[in-house]
Amino acid sequence: MYAHIRDDYRNKVIAMKRARRVHLGDKVELVFDNRLTLTMQIEEICRLENLTRDEQIGDEIAQANTLMPTDSSLAATMFIPLPQDDKIQDELRALVGLDEHVVLHLGDHAIRAGFEPGRSTEDKISAVQYLRFPLTAEDHAALGSPATKIEIEIDHPNYKQRVTCSDELRASLAADYA
Repeated sequence: MYAHIRDDYRNKVIAMKRARRVHLGDKVELVFDNRLTLTMQIEEICRLENLTRDEQIGDEIAQANTLMPTDSSLAATMFIPLPQDDKIQDELRALVGLDEHVVLHLGDHAIRAGFEPGRSTEDKISAVQYLRFPLTAEDHAALGSPATKIEIEIDHPNYKQRVTCSDELRASLAADYA
């Protein structure tokens, strides 16, 4: 049944993710998640890992629910897509502490990201991180305004980037709360 609709559904999610992806230099990508992107993630994991028992599927749903944005937060997945070579460990070590250095700017309001615990230590960082940006009622209103400039900043001592996001991203995030 799923196989019949998978290609169209997958293409829709890929197009949505394209608008919700932010490249922060050459070492970091951020993708803002929503119900549709996380539902697709569950379905693909179940398909690839051939999960068929209710308990297995329930575990995947429970995990995805912890990543779901809420009325009071945006959720995103951060990827550090480094090449698989001899230098990868050195490059990842240089980014330790990145989980304290990501900021979302909604107009003049700066919102520091909160990261899922346990994905980095004092000497190691995971190449995939899950984060949240807490939102106020004013932040929701700002997302809904085409005049609001959105920027993502990394202010880590070893990696500094600041990117202005597209209005397409702002509109997509605002639609999540409409």
